[in-house]
Amino acid sequence: MGDPACDLPVAWNLLPEGVRDRFRATLEVDDATWERGRGWALSIALIQLPYYRDTNPTLAASARHVIREVLADHRRER
Repeated sequence: MGDPACDLPVAWNLLPEGVRDRFRATLEVDDATWERGRGWALSIALIQLPYYRDTNPTLAASARHVIREVLADHRRER
């Protein structure tokens, strides 16, 4: 009923590069949905980082990790 892209940020939060590719293939996610999922992951991380930078260093580090993964993924696909 909703956008399946909302379920995909886990790919950049928890899965390393090679596993992410298998995850995507297993789910049979089309390019547009994958891009929206990557956008969700980036959006959430960009909101979390400044909000938690001083109060929750673990969550801020996780947000930095997601931002790095999303950007690296994007560069690899270009």
